[in-house]
Amino acid sequence: MTVHPPVVGHCDELQYALGTFRASAHITERWGSRLAAVLCGGGRLLAAGNGGSAAQAQHLTAELVGRYRDDRPPFSAIALHADTSSTTAIANDYGVDEVFARQVRAHGREGDVLMLLSTSGASANLLSAADAARAAGVRVWALTGCAPNPLMAGSDESLCVDAPSTATVQEIHLVAVHMVCAAFDAALEKSVRGARSVRDARDAGGARGTGGPRGKGTRR
Repeated sequence: MTVHPPVVGHCDELQYALGTFRASAHITERWGSRLAAVLCGGGRLLAAGNGGSAAQAQHLTAELVGRYRDDRPPFSAIALHADTSSTTAIANDYGVDEVFARQVRAHGREGDVLMLLSTSGASANLLSAADAARAAGVRVWALTGCAPNPLMAGSDESLCVDAPSTATVQEIHLVAVHMVCAAFDAALEKSVRGARSVRDARDAGGARGTGGPRGKGTRR
């Protein structure tokens, strides 16, 4: 019997989880398209997580404020945990469960999107943030570990990773972040092409309707 070292076992676990998660590609595409519509319309993405999930959430906001692959305009995206002064002050004055919820109430506007990442799907501060977001008319998307879980139930939409270890869940979450960014950029490019086509058609119509100097035989 062949015994595989732990690192190989980790790769096998990741490969299996990724194969299962591939069936959720259509959800990340929908999220990316919806996010493009929200941000292009002046809306904002808020994102939050704890520990490694905080890093994944900040990765997402960095891709939107900066860029994913190709150059494009910056868009408004805020990682709520990244403001250490606010998070520590809120935790000190109101309790840890309020660190994200209070920021959602401050920054979230109706029509915005809140992305919450949690390997357990049971973090109290994320559940409070989801409640605050729904009360403010902010759409809540969750990336979690195995279903069912409380955060999945408290969100408008969720993507749950079927994997036994926290590390693998976090790695698939990073894949999901990149899939959303790819879909976002594709939707943005499609919107630009559509606007360009409309403008070209309008310009062409204007050119057809504009004549030069009339000749002598032209009916007046």
